[in-house]
Amino acid sequence: MGTMKFEVPHSLPKDEARKRVEQLLKYWTEKYGVKANWSGDGAKVIGKVMGINLDANFTITEGAIQGEGTDPGMLLRSQAKSYLQKKFSAALDPSKSGIEDDKGLA
Repeated sequence: MGTMKFEVPHSLPKDEARKRVEQLLKYWTEKYGVKANWSGDGAKVIGKVMGINLDANFTITEGAIQGEGTDPGMLLRSQAKSYLQKKFSAALDPSKSGIEDDKGLA
C-alpha cells in the first residue's frame, strides 16, 4: 500500500497544539484502542478508528500538523483524509477550549 499525506493548519502556540492533539489521541485510545508513541513533537499512531486502519506518523510544527499514513485504498481514501482533517481541525480550533467542546468526536 502507498502513503497518504495530510496537513492541518492551526494558529495555536505549538505547546497548546500538542496538548490538544494529546487529548484527541487519548480519546481515540479510550474509545478505539489506538496506540500513540510520542517522540519529540511528533507521534506514531497505530490502530483502527471508525473501522479504518490507522498507521500514521505526524509532527506538530508552528502553524500546522503534518503527517503521512498508510493509504487505506481508493474506496476509503477521501473518507479517511476527511475524518483526520475534521478531527484535528476541531481539536485545534482556537475558539474552543479543546476536544471536550467537540460533541461529535467519533
